[in-house]
Amino acid sequence: MKLAIVAVGHKQPAWVQAGCDEYLKRLPRELTARVVEIKPEPGGSKTRTQVQAAEKTRIRQALGTTRQRIVALDEKGRDLTTRQFADALQVWMQAGDDTAFLIGGAGGLDAELKTEANDLLRLSSLTLPHGLARLLLCEQLYRAISLLKNHPYHRE
Repeated sequence: MKLAIVAVGHKQPAWVQAGCDEYLKRLPRELTARVVEIKPEPGGSKTRTQVQAAEKTRIRQALGTTRQRIVALDEKGRDLTTRQFADALQVWMQAGDDTAFLIGGAGGLDAELKTEANDLLRLSSLTLPHGLARLLLCEQLYRAISLLKNHPYHRE
């Protein structure tokens, strides 16, 4: 199964990139992951809806046409424990579809993308900077697969 973290935003701090790289390289061969950065739309005089629409087009281009599960990260999404996230990941792996996690820009994800997504998840009740959200998702993916493989990284 291939995972993609499709995130609006670029030029993240070096510690974000290093952290994501570290967790993603720890994933097993059967669960490869990559971060795809989407250039944010400049706001200027544009409305939030216009910015989201432009970013939606870029996200769709990055997703391509391959069949995949879409998981949009959103503050109103399902709030899962680490165990529940691991269980969901296991179900997705058994289904065999690649999975793309979408992280919106400063204005969030376009409503149409959220409606079309197979799932809406929230990482935290706290507001997180986009780079930290990326890093947290990468760590949780590693933690979830560690939990599923009974690796000692996760302790309950």
